[in-house]
Amino acid sequence: MIEVKNLTKMYGRARGIEDLTFSVEQGEILGFLGPNGAGKTTTMRIITGYLAATSGTVRVAGRDVFEDAMETRRRIGYLPENPPLYREMTVKSYLQFVCEIKGIPKSQRAAQVARAVEACGLGPVYGRVIQNVSRGFKQRVGLAQALLGDPDVLILDEPTVGLDPRQIIEIRQLIRSLGGKHTVILSSHILPEVSMVCGRVVIINNGRLVAIDTPEGLARRLRGSQCLAVRVRGPRDAVASEVRALAGVRSVSVDDSEPQRDAGGTHRRDGEVLLSVETELSADVREALFFKMAERGWPILEMRFVDLSLEDVFLRLTTEEKLEDSAEVAAGA
Repeated sequence: MIEVKNLTKMYGRARGIEDLTFSVEQGEILGFLGPNGAGKTTTMRIITGYLAATSGTVRVAGRDVFEDAMETRRRIGYLPENPPLYREMTVKSYLQFVCEIKGIPKSQRAAQVARAVEACGLGPVYGRVIQNVSRGFKQRVGLAQALLGDPDVLILDEPTVGLDPRQIIEIRQLIRSLGGKHTVILSSHILPEVSMVCGRVVIINNGRLVAIDTPEGLARRLRGSQCLAVRVRGPRDAVASEVRALAGVRSVSVDDSEPQRDAGGTHRRDGEVLLSVETELSADVREALFFKMAERGWPILEMRFVDLSLEDVFLRLTTEEKLEDSAEVAAGA
């Protein structure tokens, strides 16, 4: 649905972005991440046709953004970081105005506005002047205008800024529901939000692409191995020794510092051992581990993969001394 190839934008001698290449599949929700000043907003403005590129191409639904600007803009809904609101208008009149400037036929405007108002929870402020509603509702009005026209592509720059926790959850659920029908590029500084909503992420730094993959794929490649958290009821040293002997296991460490209350809120009982098992990327030791513990009569109470968090991945890829490694991550994507 979106193809970005060799995209570069120069501001005089200053580089905004350089040689960016990535694609977004139809119906995908893609996270777009980078530090402040990395070039995220520049890239999104170019994709929407708001800003011209110095070189490179952008295609939306097979159409060139620069050569067929009007048609591609009809296919895109854009929510900038600062929503484009006329604060002296009511929510109702503003959304009707957006329908008009988007060229939505008069016969469809009422239904379009009604759907956007319901989706964004704007019913309580529908008749109010925009400058008199809360920042959270202003953000919702901005999202509603992006949805008008039922665009194929949604470009959302910090869509949950200014929302309270309940509103953030509601907008997150809304964005997740938009996937499949719409192709979404989501930029956010709230990285857990990106992890919960997006199937893949693009990370840029200093205007350059440093990685593109699923959050889990990035974590495993950066770690260079897989990590299993395993809780077993059995003798501490013997359990660790048996697990170390399994093919594909790099190392085993026993977590003796774990508090007596586990993640589920239940107390850890005596005789339970929590292991951190590092394995080769190509090795899946879960089945062998299961049969070995069963053979010894030591029940497995928990076994799960543990990945680096998206925050860990982001910091590693956008810290200067790590960029040499991140180039390899981007090349392997």
